[in-house]
Amino acid sequence: MLARGRAGKIRAPRRGLNPTDVDFEATWNMIATSFNQIFGKSASGLSFEEIFRQCYKLVLKKKADLLYERVIKLEQVWLRENVRTKILLLVTPSITVGLADQTAVADSNERRIAGERFARALKDAFNHHALSMSMITDVMMYMDKYMSQDGGKPSIYAAGMSTFRLEILKTPFGEDAALDTLSLLENVVLDMIRMERKGEVIDRSLVRQCCYMLEGLYESSNEDETTKLYLTSFEPKFLEASRQFYKSEGQTLLAEADASTFCTHARRRLSEEEERCKQTISQVTEQKIKSVVEQELIQAHMREVINMEGTGVKNMLDNDKIQDLANVYDLISRVDQRKGALREALQKRVIEQGTEINKAANVISEAQPAPKPLQRPAEGKAPAEKSLSQQTQAAINWVEQVLELRNKYDRIWVQAFNKDVVMEKALEVSFQDFINSNDQSPEHLSLFLDEYLKRGGKDKTDGEVDAILDHGILLLQYLANKDIFERYYKRHMAKRLLMKKSVSREMERLMLSKMKMKIGNQFTQKLEALIRDTELSDNLSAQYKTHVNALGDPDPKRVELDCRVLTSTTWPFETIRKDDDDDSRKRPTIKWPSTVDQVRQRFEQFYLDKHTGRRLEWVPNLGDADLRATFTNNGKTRRYELNVSTYGMIILMLFNDLPPGEYLTCEQIQAETNIPQADLVRNLQSLSLVAKWRVLKKDPPHKEVKPSDKFSFNEGFSSQYLKIKVSVVSGGGNRVENSEERRATQKKTDEERGHVIDAAVVRIMKSRKTLSHSQLMTETLAQLSSRFKPDVNMIKKRIESLIDREFLERGSDPAQPSYVYMA
Repeated sequence: MLARGRAGKIRAPRRGLNPTDVDFEATWNMIATSFNQIFGKSASGLSFEEIFRQCYKLVLKKKADLLYERVIKLEQVWLRENVRTKILLLVTPSITVGLADQTAVADSNERRIAGERFARALKDAFNHHALSMSMITDVMMYMDKYMSQDGGKPSIYAAGMSTFRLEILKTPFGEDAALDTLSLLENVVLDMIRMERKGEVIDRSLVRQCCYMLEGLYESSNEDETTKLYLTSFEPKFLEASRQFYKSEGQTLLAEADASTFCTHARRRLSEEEERCKQTISQVTEQKIKSVVEQELIQAHMREVINMEGTGVKNMLDNDKIQDLANVYDLISRVDQRKGALREALQKRVIEQGTEINKAANVISEAQPAPKPLQRPAEGKAPAEKSLSQQTQAAINWVEQVLELRNKYDRIWVQAFNKDVVMEKALEVSFQDFINSNDQSPEHLSLFLDEYLKRGGKDKTDGEVDAILDHGILLLQYLANKDIFERYYKRHMAKRLLMKKSVSREMERLMLSKMKMKIGNQFTQKLEALIRDTELSDNLSAQYKTHVNALGDPDPKRVELDCRVLTSTTWPFETIRKDDDDDSRKRPTIKWPSTVDQVRQRFEQFYLDKHTGRRLEWVPNLGDADLRATFTNNGKTRRYELNVSTYGMIILMLFNDLPPGEYLTCEQIQAETNIPQADLVRNLQSLSLVAKWRVLKKDPPHKEVKPSDKFSFNEGFSSQYLKIKVSVVSGGGNRVENSEERRATQKKTDEERGHVIDAAVVRIMKSRKTLSHSQLMTETLAQLSSRFKPDVNMIKKRIESLIDREFLERGSDPAQPSYVYMA
């Protein structure tokens, strides 16, 4: 404790002093004796007020400079003769050996004990010196004030701390002039930190106090913050020692540990260094030591860790090791903002898994139909139908597997990659690559959506169907050729609407709105036209029913007609008719039953009266009919409601007037109905070969239908159901295209793309008037990329075509190809 005067203050004398009244040497001897007692920890009996007065007198006597020098010399002598000697006695060979060689075989425990004893003594000496200098500064505050104003010298406290640095820390000992107490202390502290890194227990508070001492000492008495011994001497050595430690540890871990262990250990090291800086050394070093760990332990080895065979990122992804992936992401994010190694490993694995899904789907789709076995008629369907069903299911399975893979990586992206934008882009590119490598992906996606948009698809609830469609529509963003998907989706949607298999029109609209949000309204305009056309047809049907009721038809058994009047340019009739002859003008005119034909003609008259100048073309292969059928056998009569195709209805009505036991041949049926041969065969197979609804008998009972085959009404038919739906063999639902159909689809798509390219080029040239060839190609590719992946050669051909048709002309300079728009 500092001795204080009354009221806790040391007061200056009130009388002025004559310089001749003070004996400097005698006064100094008294002051020196007092200071020695302070340094010797025996200042309890001193009067600090008296010491202050004596110092004050000397300053007034103009002896401040001499007093300042004497005090500094006193400190030097005391530190040299009393403190340094005690410190040097604690320097043992185990400490100095460690200074020369960190890998020396000196006993670890012995070295630790000797080092702690040395560091503790040095720390105690510093703390006592600092306390002593605080007491001396108090009694010499007047001199400090005088010297700072007139002499420009550092304060007595700063000078005392500088003296401690020079006399205790910086004075060499032994034969090696470079070996001093500071180096030895730093070596001890670094050795203790190295021991702690290896799992040994050390005295953390001692290390902290030693670092505090170095933070309180400066390279000079000016006490610039950047010249602290901690920053200029200890910290560089600490960082270099840490660099060597982690460099060696990284190589060892890479050779001995698996990827998970390496990443866990690296994160633990970062946490340890952060804690060490906060509790043991200094927080100013935290970012610097973390940078060392990141460079030597993470950046130097992260690519090898990520690609480790059997335990790397591939294994983590396959086994959903979320925490391990989070560790990898955290570590690589510290050293690489682009996450190059992790991004590459992720993309590689996603593409590998996606390619496996593609191969599995292609194996099934390319499989040959099973051989046609001999089977009883009761066994029903032909093998071709089964093969097509397998292919369609394979297409749906492909989408489900891709969605499952996407959900897996979405979960990893959220839980392990912290929704990182770079990783999200990597996933997007990977899925685009393998999805577009499958040429059938647009068709598969359309079939998948078609399956879940059908009424009652797979016993799913509305909420489940909506969730599945939400996921499915995400894949649409990855398709490069969205125009091919549009063609398939339009075809499948048209069938759903015409055959009344859609869940609802609201669900269809919802689906289109989701597509519009993802890829724009230009894509959905043609699809929305289908729904509008259907609604107009519903209104027309309602008006027709009102018209029929107004006629007052007295026949209660009249045929009720419900037809769809559709715009031929809006609907893809050319792809859903399934007629053998592509030229619609050559299709034969169907011979309708008389009762049906009367109703048909009445509707035509009604329609043409409302819309003059239009022509109706009937498409019976897309319709269906409900019939009431009566079967009598052994005096028992059974009645059923049959739902058949329109062709099936025409065929069955031929047997109304046929006497029991009589038959019609296939050739006769074709002559009576004019049904196209392929459709006739499929419908006869459905009516006569499938046990569940075999309302006709066939002779001979083979699955092949020949012109001479005989068909008769099956009076013995029975079923447990009153309402029976008769499906048409190989013609009812949407299915995967065969190779020939796929080539035809691609041909039509290429034709449409030619028109789209023409329109894009003309739009660009109309606005720009003149463009170089490269600029026109670049802008055209940019405009078309959102709809399909343009072929450069096709664009060149379309430009040539536009030149031939005088929409464009070539520029005047052949050396620099360019084009000019011709209005």
